[in-house]
Amino acid sequence: MAKRFESILGTVGNTPIVRINRLAPKGVNLYVKMEAFNPLGSVKDRLALAVIEAAEKSGELKPGQTVIEATSGNTGIGLAMVCAAKGYPCVLTMAEPFSVERRKLMRFLGAKVVITPAAERAVGMLKKTQELVDKHGWYWTRQFENEANPDYHSRTTAPEILEAFKGERLDYWVTGYGTGGTLKGVARVLRKERPETKIVVCEPADAALLASGIGQERNPDGTPSKPHPSWKPHPMQGWTPDFIPKLTGDAADMKYVDKLYSIPGPEAMRCSRELAAKEGIFVGITSGGTFAGALKIAAEAEKGANIVAMLPDTAERYLSTPLFADIPADMNEAELEISRSTPGCQLAAT
Repeated sequence: MAKRFESILGTVGNTPIVRINRLAPKGVNLYVKMEAFNPLGSVKDRLALAVIEAAEKSGELKPGQTVIEATSGNTGIGLAMVCAAKGYPCVLTMAEPFSVERRKLMRFLGAKVVITPAAERAVGMLKKTQELVDKHGWYWTRQFENEANPDYHSRTTAPEILEAFKGERLDYWVTGYGTGGTLKGVARVLRKERPETKIVVCEPADAALLASGIGQERNPDGTPSKPHPSWKPHPMQGWTPDFIPKLTGDAADMKYVDKLYSIPGPEAMRCSRELAAKEGIFVGITSGGTFAGALKIAAEAEKGANIVAMLPDTAERYLSTPLFADIPADMNEAELEISRSTPGCQLAAT
């Protein structure tokens, strides 16, 4: 039965957990939590709603005040949605390499998007955000250190998982990290409520910051002072910026991580494509990276184990990226052959 909501914001959360049938090894139960079912298509809708409502409650965010954030795209899209629904102007800074469809989505939702140079990476978009805050007095949501981010996951995402496996085994929970909000917020609840559950974290092989064991250099206000020395460019947009976010560092320092996997970019993209072609699950490169880690766990898990992997967003965020590089817009030879098999109007190959 359909539900009624007072605004689009009421539809955030309560995303489905779906069984993997064709890609899972025999003998284990592999599930994915589909965060693309949030209204703007990613797990960051939760973060966006959380930080705005927390700022309203504390009085830090005043009526009509401009909201600003540095984003790889998904948080910006979520914030643009929340600000549109609540009536706040929104400005987002974004480093140049991120996909153009993310910029267009944010602007379509009414936000202003300031692009920063590719060479300055994520640290550069943070610096630009600080400059704009200092000049205009805008409210900076500070997604990488704002405790409202993991708090919301502790109140929503974690209970959703626990309820789905009430009275059953919950052997592994697998996630990547961007801000670290999902990791910290869900992991601390699992540690308390289901201490037997192993927490598995995935990060890009070209940016294995946690695996490096090297800490993050920070400014006095907690923001990164420079890029992490172990970071290299990678295709998992939204995963692992060129610094260790404070929230991620908190989660790692508090020993919430039982196993850490470094996932190569090509493997993440292969898993994303296979989820689409063999399970009908349409998700992005970061989801493919998490799923790759879940498959590694599944290959060694005991019979009957239950594994849950977080899939953070939709593949539509990646149409202009290498994920879709081999997907043509025009008919291929096999499709042309099908077309030629019947009389009528036919298109020539282009």
